[in-house]
Amino acid sequence: MVPHTGSQEIQFGEYALDLRTGELRRNGNLVKLQPQPAKVLTILASRAGEIVTRSELTDQVWGAETYVDFEHGLNYAIRQIRSVLEDDPESPRFLETIPKRGYRFIAEILSQPSRGSIEPPSVQPDLPSVSRNNLLSQGALYLGLVVALAAIVITWYLRSRPSGAPGSGRIHSLAVLPLRNLSNDPEQEYFSDGMTDELITNLAKFGDLRVISHTSVEHYKGTKKTLTQIATELGVDAIIEGTVMRSSDRVRITAQLIDGSSDKHLWADSYERELRDVFSLQDEVALRIAAEVGANLSGRERGQTGIRVASPAAHEAYLRGNFYWNQLTCKGFRQGVDNFQRAISLDPRFAPAYVGLAESYFTLADWGCSSDATLVVKSRDAALKAVELDPNSGEAHAWLGKLAFFYGWDFPEAEKELKRAIELSPNYAEAHTIYAVFLVTTGKRDVGLAEMKRAHDIDPISQLTNVVAIFVSYLAHEYDAALDQGEKTVALYPSSAVGYNWLGSVYEAKGAYDKAAYAYLKSKELGGAPSTELTAFRTAYQDSGMRGFWRKELEAAQERSENPCWIARIYAHLGDKEHTLEFQERSVRQHCSGPHTVVADPVYDIVRNDPGFREVLARIQFQSPLR
Repeated sequence: MVPHTGSQEIQFGEYALDLRTGELRRNGNLVKLQPQPAKVLTILASRAGEIVTRSELTDQVWGAETYVDFEHGLNYAIRQIRSVLEDDPESPRFLETIPKRGYRFIAEILSQPSRGSIEPPSVQPDLPSVSRNNLLSQGALYLGLVVALAAIVITWYLRSRPSGAPGSGRIHSLAVLPLRNLSNDPEQEYFSDGMTDELITNLAKFGDLRVISHTSVEHYKGTKKTLTQIATELGVDAIIEGTVMRSSDRVRITAQLIDGSSDKHLWADSYERELRDVFSLQDEVALRIAAEVGANLSGRERGQTGIRVASPAAHEAYLRGNFYWNQLTCKGFRQGVDNFQRAISLDPRFAPAYVGLAESYFTLADWGCSSDATLVVKSRDAALKAVELDPNSGEAHAWLGKLAFFYGWDFPEAEKELKRAIELSPNYAEAHTIYAVFLVTTGKRDVGLAEMKRAHDIDPISQLTNVVAIFVSYLAHEYDAALDQGEKTVALYPSSAVGYNWLGSVYEAKGAYDKAAYAYLKSKELGGAPSTELTAFRTAYQDSGMRGFWRKELEAAQERSENPCWIARIYAHLGDKEHTLEFQERSVRQHCSGPHTVVADPVYDIVRNDPGFREVLARIQFQSPLR
């Protein structure tokens, strides 16, 4: 085919590309290609057969004196080009990747443009840019920017996504992947993790939007999986990915919204703010959210948008506290306490720091990290203070509910607080998991299982949610479902000691004793038990079956002076009704953690109809040292 004189169109395969406008057609039909990817394709196609380096592309597309996240921008552009050309990167027809160098357009050009200079289409960059001279590298985190990003992403998407877009007419579910830290300082990971967590928290304020929990998306940090794979695994419509850059007095975020079913780029932008603008920006964004998506935002939710922090140093201490707490170790919980206390000393009215303190005190007690008898009361005091400062804190109400259930044994109060938590924070997975256990324990089996499913939908990959899902099905005597969940959990988290422990309980309840013993031993091994202890338990099982195993467990518990809650369970496993009831009575008197679920726990089926057991239940429901 001979081009018309003065034409700037080239043809390759079934495609035609106008080098002046960047317009791409396939068999005569216009193909949608965004400006930056169009410019990249034009550069590559106009130099067909040549290697074009990544640095050349970034300089020509974004400009040498402009700061953007080149890696994300160029990678996205290449992905979109391959998507519209239906080009497989493993067996390319059009675009070849030259490792560590750049790209080469390899398709045969069927027609050439007329002679003369060819300029790629002029486009405005998708990301607003700033001079590199303005880029700084260290400092403090600003929550108002997170709220801004949440508002801009959701507002734009809800209003502008076409009804024929892949997946659905609008966004119903979303995952925010861990924002990448551009500071190149591993010590600043708490900053990017905190930014991700708070972006998720702010997006979760939209009650009709399902937002995947931070504990599940953290699983994908540094993953090589495609975005469509991640979206499928998490069951979401869209993905947000991006980066964070911070400085002493500025923060910069780049973010892009990508359709989960097609990997199509839907929106991208970049924002930089100064500290002095954060609070006014926060108010402005909250009003903007209310105006743009007011039909889906209740009056209560409008009042929840934004968290005020008087001191950036307090907020940074709070982020560090969350970072350490999320390590899920006794040391991490103690470091969390230190940082949350520091945040409170810097800003005594910062409610989220009190929530973090309540979580840390509770977990130190519940995990046996400390023998401090005041931890539970300290946890409740911190949660009460958080509610006093922020009555709309769903997280604070959730921890009050958990305390009332686990240690207060005040079932009506627990239910009230957990319902309030879910009403205020419908995407807070922890509230749903606690409430699921509560419902199954109190006889509302089907409702509890449905509540656990809701928790799993919000937080599908976290270890904690998956382990609690085993426990809830076990409490409900749904052993097949518990077994299926247990096997999935240990496959996902092969080093989960608690996962193997509950899987062992399920196998034992089903009469699969060899598998139960293996799971229990694996739990002990993962928990750090010495080889001599493992050998002793293995031998006990081989000699006398599960009864021998639990007799050995009783010997070990008595040697360590374990709490009566655990010893009561051991006697129940041994089928010893008399001692089971005796230690249940002791459990009530000493108020250890465990009796709150005895009413449903299958291991206590042997005493279920005993008058002594009914007396224990009566005491659990009416005795509460926290009152």
